[in-house]
Amino acid sequence: MHERQVSASIHRSNSIVVFFGSVRFPYMEKGQNPIFLKEKYGLHNAPEVEAMAHREELKTGKKLSKDPAMRIQRYLDRLEDLVMDPQTKQDKKALAGKGGQNRPRALSLLREMVMDEYVRPNKEKMAKAAAVVEERAAADLGVEAQYGEQQLEQRGEIAVTDVEGSLDQWISYLSDANEPYPMWFRYYAFRNILDLGEYDKDKGEFPKRSAGTIKLFPDIDRGALAYVQEMIDAAKNPEILARIQAAQRQAGTPDDLLITKVKAEAFAKLSFAKQYERGLQEAGEITPELREETRGQWVTYQQGTDPGALWASLQNKGTAWCTKGYGTAKTQLEGGDFHVYYTLDAQGQPTIPRLAIRMQGEKIGEIRGVADNEQNVEENLAEIAEQKMKPLPGAEEYIEASRDTKLLKKVYQKTQKGQPLTKNDLDFLYEVKAPIQGFGYQRHPRIAEIRTTRDTAADMLIVFECDENQIARSVDQINESTKAYVGKLEPGIFDRLPEGVEHVYTKFPEGRIRRQSIEIGGKDERELEKLLERSGFQIFGYAKSMMGHDDFKRSLREEDSKQPDWKKWKLKSPEEAKLIRLRVEDLGFPSGATTDQIYARAGELGLELCPPEVGPQFRLQYVDQPMNEHVYVGMKQIFGSAGHSYVFRVERHVGGSWLCHGWAGPTGRWRAGDEFVFRLRKHVRQSVSDGGKSLKP
Repeated sequence: MHERQVSASIHRSNSIVVFFGSVRFPYMEKGQNPIFLKEKYGLHNAPEVEAMAHREELKTGKKLSKDPAMRIQRYLDRLEDLVMDPQTKQDKKALAGKGGQNRPRALSLLREMVMDEYVRPNKEKMAKAAAVVEERAAADLGVEAQYGEQQLEQRGEIAVTDVEGSLDQWISYLSDANEPYPMWFRYYAFRNILDLGEYDKDKGEFPKRSAGTIKLFPDIDRGALAYVQEMIDAAKNPEILARIQAAQRQAGTPDDLLITKVKAEAFAKLSFAKQYERGLQEAGEITPELREETRGQWVTYQQGTDPGALWASLQNKGTAWCTKGYGTAKTQLEGGDFHVYYTLDAQGQPTIPRLAIRMQGEKIGEIRGVADNEQNVEENLAEIAEQKMKPLPGAEEYIEASRDTKLLKKVYQKTQKGQPLTKNDLDFLYEVKAPIQGFGYQRHPRIAEIRTTRDTAADMLIVFECDENQIARSVDQINESTKAYVGKLEPGIFDRLPEGVEHVYTKFPEGRIRRQSIEIGGKDERELEKLLERSGFQIFGYAKSMMGHDDFKRSLREEDSKQPDWKKWKLKSPEEAKLIRLRVEDLGFPSGATTDQIYARAGELGLELCPPEVGPQFRLQYVDQPMNEHVYVGMKQIFGSAGHSYVFRVERHVGGSWLCHGWAGPTGRWRAGDEFVFRLRKHVRQSVSDGGKSLKP
């Protein structure tokens, strides 16, 4: 997705309620379930709904109807309208890619609002709570562990970062246009998630959040969410209930297990926590024995057909696919064919859904498995998935994931057998040359599982091809024999490193600092735009408007005293720009930082802001960007028509390779994991080889 937006307001005392907006879905009719929100929360009388009504009345000069359903629906419509790109009228399909961690202005505001209310003020309490837990655990092992003031501060930062990450997953998922949830349900889910901690398996419940809790927000189970929406829809819409019952009967469901109006209405009255628990309980399980089975068959559910058969085949089968929801299955079949690979059950019948390939029109929309809750493809089914996807349009974007999944399996098997890993194996495991690609929403859990079994210090010597004394841990340790650097970034580091050092890390393997080179200069704004389009790159609306801004155009040209009109200045000559890529936490901000803080720290390290041209040129020349990666350009912000400040963002996801924008207000906060590219100051000696201009990470 390229534009995720939200609007937020305070709704109830002593806690924050976030009102979630999303793009308008072409398949979603307005008017769905405003009465549910009225009955559940009295939303029609909420202050923000009253404020919306007041604004509309002032604008139109007409009184807004007091009908609760109409007022709620108009409020939801308004939320949708707020999130559309005001400068373009692009096709909604352009917003539907998966993508990582986009953070437009409204989404940034939502995140900061929630963090400021729930998390950051309680950092000290969170640190103490974590320390108590960890000291008790150490005592059980006969080890004394005590936290001093500095250790508590560090533990608090870690706790905040962990909670922040679990919240980000919900924000990204519920604001993703590619997910088939209506507006009212996104609002409903997120409003309630904010009050819950992660699931307590022993008690079988979601604990309520309290100030200072170190509990993460609940894990996302897409199948459970789909079940919750399905049951509420069935309670409120007789037609949906009838369709679900027909699908159940077609699948041979006993009468006593049919979803009835009474059951659905009772479900709708439950708290969200209880509803989500029920959704998890209805998931079913794939046993280890069934996971070993790879024999089976593909079934294709054709576009536009009744979703009943697809829906019924996924119930209680251990999949977390959102397609388990009847409405979701219907929506996805309206978008294209749906292929499912069923492996043999205990009776030798192909009934266990293990692979899904969803088509969006004529192109692959997504590929999912059941390796984990993030829907990665199981390693023993990677080859089967690859053979099915190869002839389908759009398969090239998933070939990397299939290749890496199979390599991950080989490395895992070696570690299980106690066999040594080669340098190539270690380069792959530690992602030295490129990130490991997967099919799921998050990284494949096998990566972390393997790494925990490794002696990282010993592996570094193989990866870096050096001795321990050739790895510098501080600037003072750098000498002519240094072959790698692993430590804090300090002023002067890039000037001190010898030529040819390619391994620079703040922490191995997570904190790699990447050196890349591109050519800039010699092209005007029109040439850059045409080159991007001819090369198959897509330009988001705001990014295109940034390239049309006078500040961008002026930056491409050299000042000419003979020409008072800057538009007549000559273009700058081509030159090489040495770029440094790093994360916010690599700059010394483990809990994130503001734009101004990031820029100031980069300057202290000998880096400077990139010319704006780096945005489109970086996009053009970074031809092998990994899937689901996004990099922000550290540059002087360009101001949009509404007064908001933006920088370029270069990203790739299933929707293609894009030049996008990112909101970068001076006080706007960035996550620790957000990645920036800066330019090395020209007077600083360039010391780390980039291997040419290939831009391979």
